[in-house]
Amino acid sequence: MDNFWIALGLTVFAGMATSIGSGIAFFARRTNYRFLSVATGFSAGVMLYVSFVEIFVKGTDEMVAAYGEYWGHWINAASFFGGILLIGLIDNLIPSAENPHETHTEQETAPLHDTSAPLPDFDAIAADPAHAAPGAHDHRVHDAKLMRMGLFTALAITIHNFPEGLATFLAALEDPSLGVAIAIAIALHNIPEGISVSVPIFYATGNRKKAFIYSSLSGMAEPVGAMIAYFALLFFLGGDSNGIPPQIMGALFGGVAGIMVYISLDELLPTSRAYGKGHDSLLGLVGGMAMMALSLLLMK
Repeated sequence: MDNFWIALGLTVFAGMATSIGSGIAFFARRTNYRFLSVATGFSAGVMLYVSFVEIFVKGTDEMVAAYGEYWGHWINAASFFGGILLIGLIDNLIPSAENPHETHTEQETAPLHDTSAPLPDFDAIAADPAHAAPGAHDHRVHDAKLMRMGLFTALAITIHNFPEGLATFLAALEDPSLGVAIAIAIALHNIPEGISVSVPIFYATGNRKKAFIYSSLSGMAEPVGAMIAYFALLFFLGGDSNGIPPQIMGALFGGVAGIMVYISLDELLPTSRAYGKGHDSLLGLVGGMAMMALSLLLMK
C-alpha cells in the first residue's frame, strides 16, 4: 500500500490527458497533426520498449519464482497472449464509428472550434463511401437516438480505457519510477483520443460544451477501472496478506505487457502514420524507445 496513492495519482494524470485533447479540438485554431503523429509514435515507442524489456521480464521473474524455471516461462507467455486476446476482444466489440481511437479528418474537427465552418456532407459520405475522405465517418444521429448514442459512446470509451488504466496503476504500484514513464506514454496517447472522442459526441448532441465535458471526463474510466480491478483482486485473491500474491502480480504483468503491445501496434502506430508526414511516426517511435531506455539505465 506504500505506493497506492502514487499509483492512483499517476493513473488519474494519464486518464485526464483527454482534457488536453478536448482543449485542442475546441480551442486551437488548427490541429497540429504532425505533433500528434510524433506524440503517438513516441507513446508507442515507450510502451513497446518497456513492455518487452521491463514488464514482461518482471512477470517472468515472479512466475519462475512461484512455479519454477520451466512452467514459469510457459505461464508468463500465456499471460502475455492472454492480455492481447483480452484487449483484442474489447476492441472488436466496439464499432469503429464509436471507437475512441479512430482518426478523424480536419473537415470533421473544424466545426468544433469554428462556428462558421461548414458541417461535413455526411449524406454524400453515406451515399458514396468509396469517395469519402480517409477517416471520415457518418455521424448523423436522429433526435430519438441521441441518448442511446451518448450512453453507448460512454460505455465504449469506459470499456476501451479500462485496460490502459490497469496497466498504469499496476506498473506504478510495483515501481513508481516505471509507472511515471508508462503514465506519460498513456497520457500522450490520450491527447489524440480526447480529440477523437469529441467528434462523435459533438455530432450526436450538437452541443460543444457537452462534447468538451463528456470527452474530458471519458479519461476518468482509467482510474475508476483500475480501482475496481485492484479492489476486486484484493477481495478475491488478497488473502491474509492484504496484498495481491506475487504469482497473481506476475500474471498481471504478463497480461499488461500484451495489452500495451496490442495498443501500440493496432492503435498508436496506425494513428501516428495517419496524422503524420514522411518519417514523423518512426522518429516518434525511436525517440520514445530511446527515452525509455535512457530512463531505465539511469535508474539502475
